[in-house]
This record gives sequence, C-alpha cells and structure tokens, in this order.
Amino acid sequence: MMDLRIDMQRASFAQIGNLGLLLLWHIVHLFVSIWYFLLGLAYVLQSYLISGGVLKSYKALNLGKLRYLAIVIESEEAYQTLKVIELLQWLEAIGVKRVCLYDTEGVLKKSKEAILNKLKNASEFKAYEDLVDQNRMALEILSFSDGKEAVTKAANLLFVKYLKLAKSVGDHEEKIFTEPNMDEALKAISCRGPDPDLLLVYGPARCHLGFPAWRIRYTEIVHMGQLKSMRYGSLIKAIYMFTTVRQNYGK
Repeated sequence: MMDLRIDMQRASFAQIGNLGLLLLWHIVHLFVSIWYFLLGLAYVLQSYLISGGVLKSYKALNLGKLRYLAIVIESEEAYQTLKVIELLQWLEAIGVKRVCLYDTEGVLKKSKEAILNKLKNASEFKAYEDLVDQNRMALEILSFSDGKEAVTKAANLLFVKYLKLAKSVGDHEEKIFTEPNMDEALKAISCRGPDPDLLLVYGPARCHLGFPAWRIRYTEIVHMGQLKSMRYGSLIKAIYMFTTVRQNYGK
C-alpha cells in the first residue's frame, strides 16, 4: 500500500513537472514570437521611411562600388513577371546599370522578351562589349543549365588541350587542373561573365540556388524575402549597406 502511494506521488510530480515545462515552452515561444513580430514591424516601418525619403542617409548611394548586381529568384516566384519587371524598374530608377537575373529552371528566360519590352532603357547582355554603354541597363539572364553547360564545355576544352599537349610532348603524367585553368577555359568559351559584387536572393530559401559558384567567390549575398513582399525601401537599404561595408579582400 505504501509503495502504491509513493508511485502515485511520483507520477503526480512528473505530471506537474511536464506541465511546468510545457508552460515554460509556451511562454518562451510567445516572447520569441513577439520579438520577431516587433522586428518585422520595425523592418517594414524602416522600409517605408526609406521609400518616403525621411531617412536622408539612404539617399547617398555610392553606385560606383556596385559594378554588377545579381538577382536570384526562386523559380516558383519567377512566374510573377510583373513583380520582376517592377523590381528591374526600381533598379533602373536607382541607377544600377549592370544586372544579372537568375532562376534555377529558366522561367525568366521564357519571359525575357516581355521583360525587355517593358524596360525603356535596357538591353540583353551577351558579351563584355555590351557593358560599355553606360546609358542603358545591361541585363544578363541565366538559369542552372547555363552553369552546368559551361562547366561541361570548359572541362572538355581542358581535356582536349591536355591530350594535345600529351601527344606533342609525350608527357602522360596525371594533370591537375587548378582554378585559374578553369577560369581561363570559361573565358575561352565565353561563359565567364562578370563577378557580381552583390547578390540579392528573393524566395524562401536562404542560398544562391545554384548560381554559378565560380562567379560568386567574393560576392556579398543578402536574402530579401519573398518576391511578392518586396519593398523599394528594402532594396535601397540592401544596396546602401553594401556600399558602406569595407571589404578587406580583393579579386
């Protein structure tokens, strides 16, 4: 009988402890939710203040540091063509002249004509010569297949070059290809575009979604949230923050 009472007391204490932990978890969860809600509210308010020109410091953008901007959009959101066009129009108004658009599945490529027709002062980037005209926005549009195809072509070029060298010199030792070798091969096949200084990611994922890795070795990457929730003030802030950051390494 005594053992039964002890077991019941232990069970009661365990239940009380579990209820206490559950209550503590809910309290912590509530405080964290409130904290993130307030952060989001402050973020939206700051965005509107920047858009309205109230925060004067964000008007002084040093666009000389932003030579090439990349925009990565999650493929499902890339179907929002009007939003993509609006984003590019904002960049055009800010004064950004060199932009690379990327999505994994090539949705943006299918909308290329519609996008270029809506932009008053933009042309498609195909070669470095297209970057000379500072009066027009040079727009490069990429997908995952471009990076995959580029690596395949570059690897094939290096392989052929190695075979020719081995036959002419008679050196059949294993060849180790380095990063400069790959860079040279990518340039030779015209797949080595400019390295973006800043990469903005629109979508739920906080990653570059397969953007060519050899072009973002020193790129600053900023997650901007979902495309449907994009804000002009947030775009200005991201560019401003990049231009004010000192980089202690170079290309």
